[in-house]
Amino acid sequence: MRDETISGFLERLAARQPAPGGGASAALHAAQGAALLGMVARYTTGEKYAAHHEAIDRIITATDELRAAAVQLAQDDAAAFGAVADAYRLPKGTEQEKAARSAAIGEALVGAAWPPSEVIGVAEQVVTAAEGLLPVGNRNVISDVAAAVEAARAAATTARVNIEINLGGITDDRARAELAEVAGEVDGIAARADRVTAAVREEIAK
Repeated sequence: MRDETISGFLERLAARQPAPGGGASAALHAAQGAALLGMVARYTTGEKYAAHHEAIDRIITATDELRAAAVQLAQDDAAAFGAVADAYRLPKGTEQEKAARSAAIGEALVGAAWPPSEVIGVAEQVVTAAEGLLPVGNRNVISDVAAAVEAARAAATTARVNIEINLGGITDDRARAELAEVAGEVDGIAARADRVTAAVREEIAK
């Protein structure tokens, strides 16, 4: 996926196949948010911003790492949903086969729910980086801080739906509880994104 063209990815996304789907899209939203913050941070360098160079360096490093992590999660998500599709194709002619198929589906659904749960964590870190960059970032590209948190919000809310659709088929109570807890963090992430976007809009409206 790292070497795929945008048009090639979108062709696969539009195809009648289980992956890539919403989970991979969520991860790429997070990657775009991180990339946008990396761009703003790189425009916030030089003598004018010398007082903040240590913080900016940390943000550049962090957002580059988040971008790479998010792209990997997009790949992981696509692979995980391939495993779900494989499990649903297992034979179910006998009771033994039905039991094995059900167990395989449940296990695959747990696996499919973990990449989006990690996407939510990446999205939260993108918002945190945006909160740190907002007060000091180059004002000429400050709108991209809002664009970044909106991408992070889309990542988190899309990932939440991808967790929730799998919960019904997961029989492992511990996994269900952990995944539900992660999904429950999304409203807070979205609220923080709202505040960053509102601050940016207020500033550019002056």
